[in-house]
Amino acid sequence: MSSPRVAAVFVILLLLLVGASEAAISCSDVVKDLRPCLNYLVNGSGKPPTACCAGVSALASAASSSADKKAACECIKSSAKNINYKADLAKALAQNCGISLPFTVSPNLDCSKVG
Repeated sequence: MSSPRVAAVFVILLLLLVGASEAAISCSDVVKDLRPCLNYLVNGSGKPPTACCAGVSALASAASSSADKKAACECIKSSAKNINYKADLAKALAQNCGISLPFTVSPNLDCSKVG
């Protein structure tokens, strides 16, 4: 299981927690919200920085429609291809940010089925 895929899938699954239409969210918005998590997911350990958890929450709030969730999913999958994340940190990010996920993180998520 590749670390970038785990990180991408994790964030995609976070989007499923948000509460349907054309995507109002842009890839630059997604990247901006998740940028505070990058150093943590690549080099970190322990608890993620507060700014990272705030960004994850902001993205979850911004991706409110099915189209937004699909657009964010595609952006994350595309952006994560060139980044070597630590899989264990990506898998634990939700829990470490105090977010409960009612599903298992999986690298096999199909963005067309998100939302």
